[in-house]
Amino acid sequence: MSRVNPQIEDSWKEVLTDEFNKPYFEQLKHFLIEEKRHYAIYPPGQLIFNAFNQTPFNKLKVVILGQDPYHGKGQAHGLSFSVPDGVLPPPSLQNIFKEINTDVGTPTPQSGNLTRLAEQGVMLLNAILTVRAGKAATHHDRGWEHFTDTVIQKISEHRSGVVFLLWGKYARNKKVLIDRGKHLILEAPHPSPYSAGYGFFGCKHFSKANEYLIKNGSEAIEW
Repeated sequence: MSRVNPQIEDSWKEVLTDEFNKPYFEQLKHFLIEEKRHYAIYPPGQLIFNAFNQTPFNKLKVVILGQDPYHGKGQAHGLSFSVPDGVLPPPSLQNIFKEINTDVGTPTPQSGNLTRLAEQGVMLLNAILTVRAGKAATHHDRGWEHFTDTVIQKISEHRSGVVFLLWGKYARNKKVLIDRGKHLILEAPHPSPYSAGYGFFGCKHFSKANEYLIKNGSEAIEW
């Protein structure tokens, strides 16, 4: 079996080395190679682990969990809910900006690029890290969920004082992987236009996260 050696930030590589060498990850790699032979895959290969590369394991403070990448051309760049500069923010991201503005007063930014948050320690993690162009959830149940569940467990086990923002049923189901005694879990409906009005708006997760971080000796996030 060939060794899988993804381009991922060193602190994460150390934490996840065993995972990369398990049979399921080898199968996932071969699945992606085959997919790329026939379809466009998002995000581009060098950005699949962007959430890890922008937010090193030993610097992360907050995890925002998404489901799978945007499947429109040019939208996905490896950070959950985020889009590159020059791409119109999708509705869920627009609602996140509205709640941030209401909660902590940050003006709505011109760009939907959340790299500035990732660089402050906000890990923008999708449970599934790739998708076929134009077709949502096409890489569901191929191994990514196993991988990212392990990522969440590793954070829970080896770090303390991390804030997990779980929006929507899919993300909230991941709370069983997190030690509540060591971390803060904040839950709300998904920021999608279909559900934001049922409790995402007004959840104040951004100020609550900062209060917890400060209380635990970390710097607040500039949302």
